[in-house]
Amino acid sequence: QVQLVESGGGLVQPGGSLRLSCAASGSIFSINNMGWYRQAPGKQRELVASITSGGATNYAGSVKGRFIISRDNAKNTVYLQMNSLKPEDTAVYYCNVAAQEYSGSYYYSHWGQGTQVTVSS
Repeated sequence: QVQLVESGGGLVQPGGSLRLSCAASGSIFSINNMGWYRQAPGKQRELVASITSGGATNYAGSVKGRFIISRDNAKNTVYLQMNSLKPEDTAVYYCNVAAQEYSGSYYYSHWGQGTQVTVSS
């Protein structure tokens, strides 16, 4: 099985910064894409940023230039550096990992438990 543990959420004032981390563990043979999604109250879950195994990144337009996604392949960990935070960034943030286990032949999507980010003065 694959487990994802997220950390780094919290309360921050507008203009502040937070760094989210998501560590994958378990019987992991390989990880392909890693990403962060968010879901605000009453809204659908949306992609915030993603990064391929080769390091190519993709960002939602609303966070481009403010957020930076990165990964440490040796630690099976993905990060999201969030700068210049705005109240509209308030949401539960979920990490998502496409992982192949030793016992399988395919990559499957796995989700973290979510971490709350609140931007408020």
